[in-house]
Amino acid sequence: MRYIRHPRLRFGALLLVLALVLAACGGSEDAADTTVMGDEMDMAMNMGDPDATPASEVAGGELVSGSFTLLDTRPSGYDDVTGTAEMARHDGGTTVTIEVSGLEPGTEYISHVHAEPCSNNGGPHYQFEVGGSEVPPNEIHLLFTADEEGNGYMTAENEQTVDGRAVAVVVHPVDLVDNKIACADF
Repeated sequence: MRYIRHPRLRFGALLLVLALVLAACGGSEDAADTTVMGDEMDMAMNMGDPDATPASEVAGGELVSGSFTLLDTRPSGYDDVTGTAEMARHDGGTTVTIEVSGLEPGTEYISHVHAEPCSNNGGPHYQFEVGGSEVPPNEIHLLFTADEEGNGYMTAENEQTVDGRAVAVVVHPVDLVDNKIACADF
């Protein structure tokens, strides 16, 4: 994938990819608002920060975790994907951390918190306001690129605290948004 250096073009490309991901990963087709609120930095921060405090280390957090299992919708070549997902509910909101291995090196991936278990491929994205915006901060997204060994890691923070409807995390490649690779139940 070619790296886009100009910040505005890069942000526009990210929005296009995000729109495709939302359409393929269970987003509502009749959502009233798919615009991004805030500036470009807010959007980037909501897509994850590898240097943020991991969910397992959030002080006072109620931690839940799960292991990724392969989904039948995965593209070929992803039979060895493993990893874990952790989510902490805390006074400051929600923190989600994923660690995944067995990915294609140098490939971009996106993960979302989902509202149904892995037995249902995660169902639709979890939304704080159901039927609202399909982008953060109304949803929790983690965007990352696998390193040269095929490992991926990301932490996303949200100022809102998820409720019991947030039950899984799904991972798929950005360029193959219809192909969910793996899912972890909380």
